[in-house]
Amino acid sequence: MPMTVRDVLELPALQQAGPRVLAGRDRLDAPVRWVHVAEIPEIADLLRGGELVLTTGIGLPPDDDGLRRWIDGLAAVGVAGVVVELGRRFGGTLPAGLVEHARSRNLPLIALRREMRFVAVTEVVHSVIVEEQTADLLAKDEIHRIFTELSVEGAEPRQVLREVTRLSRRPAVLENLAHQVLAYETGPLTAEELLDRWETRSRAVEIPSGTGYEPRSGWLVTGVEARGNRWGRLVLLCDQEPPARTRVLLERAASTIALNQLVARDSSSVERQARSSLLLSLVNHSAPTRDVALRARGLGVVLEQRLLLGVVVRRRRPVPAAGGEANARRRELLDAVETAVRECGLAALVGDVDEAAGVTLLVALDETGSDEAALGSLSAALTRAGHRAGSDVVVAAGSVVRTLDLARRSLVEAAQVADATVHTAEPRPFYRLHDVRLRGLLYLLRDDVRLQTFVERELGPLLTYDQRHGTNHVALLETYLVEGRNKRRAADAMSLSRSALYQRLELIERVLGVDLDSSERRLSLHVALTARDVMRAGGPEPTG
Repeated sequence: MPMTVRDVLELPALQQAGPRVLAGRDRLDAPVRWVHVAEIPEIADLLRGGELVLTTGIGLPPDDDGLRRWIDGLAAVGVAGVVVELGRRFGGTLPAGLVEHARSRNLPLIALRREMRFVAVTEVVHSVIVEEQTADLLAKDEIHRIFTELSVEGAEPRQVLREVTRLSRRPAVLENLAHQVLAYETGPLTAEELLDRWETRSRAVEIPSGTGYEPRSGWLVTGVEARGNRWGRLVLLCDQEPPARTRVLLERAASTIALNQLVARDSSSVERQARSSLLLSLVNHSAPTRDVALRARGLGVVLEQRLLLGVVVRRRRPVPAAGGEANARRRELLDAVETAVRECGLAALVGDVDEAAGVTLLVALDETGSDEAALGSLSAALTRAGHRAGSDVVVAAGSVVRTLDLARRSLVEAAQVADATVHTAEPRPFYRLHDVRLRGLLYLLRDDVRLQTFVERELGPLLTYDQRHGTNHVALLETYLVEGRNKRRAADAMSLSRSALYQRLELIERVLGVDLDSSERRLSLHVALTARDVMRAGGPEPTG
């Protein structure tokens, strides 16, 4: 930590001079950026703030007004404090007007009752400051080196957090905008201590933007965002306000996590990489369709003048997030889909576009081809291969499009249908968009910041109220809406009397600022409650 005014006053050279604090006692913990010896009244013009000014006062103005202007100038520039040696100019005491004005500006003013060699202080303080600056530079260089390596390696969030905790010796947590823990490192704490009532604690810490420290909780928080979209926060638990290097550490870690989430891809064969890259360029609009068509033709798939159908095949049971087992299972599914495509005689690009999305296909059909027949054939082939469709594997499809320019729409639609049906639909050979109802729609939107913001806006005050008072008004509201506003059934379901139910509904209206007789507000609340259930049920598992 940087030296403070209090630290400087405790140096032996100053202690021997008999320092006496006359003003600004509550600001003695202000950091000292430098020590400056000055004997001219215009010294404020040469300072940048954070300096501790040493003077004998011999060159200061002779009148009280001049001395007040001198104090005003130093306070305005933000000096850490002023040390005045008595004897040469002021005798045994400082002028009362000078002291009172320093107090009014809350500027630390220290009088030295005995003479002192100023160089004895400047040498010590400047050496400490230089050493601190050198340590900062070395620490920042190490941070740069470590996180550059982690970026190159495509490290998982858990690996990044492990380095954050190792360098800072503090617990670190990565959370999304719904205050769900995605990954964590406990540091000196246990997992139970770190994560106890996490959502409640996190809701209470609001850092509008950038990086900020919240003293009450002791949290240093920075946003995690990619391409201008903020999707989470990185939190470091500190017992006191951390130094600048710790802020740099947290911000660099957040950037590494965001970057790695954008570029992480599983390695595979050259041909598979080419097909995956081609599909990814369609999804991201990162290449002209003419180039995509030429590259696809080079891979043996003709996409021009064909009916195009986006398909996603993924496991219904979750795949481990990382490691050898996850890679093996992804390769196994990719092998099975490629085999099924060949068996069915389908012309298709097959690739691993997104680790979480399973296997992506762009099927090319001629004008007489049936998309329903192709999907049925693919599902049956996967079943024969030992991947039972509708049980272990989900086959989801988008709409048929007629031009390559529209292929992205079909691919994105297929991914959304797959995402929703994994958790919400009954087993079928394959799924289309019309199979996705409200709960499925909300599931595929669960990571959308706008949906998370909507849920927080609609239910946040009531969630906070329940957490602070140990009540269950959110559950009561959900029961009341599910029961179609039938107060008798809602009271029975919650084991409440009718009068108690009425009182709690009135409290809910006050806390949320809504009228439950409004059909539009009830609909909005019901959607928010369903979305919250979906986000909690389908949220990512934290790693720790």
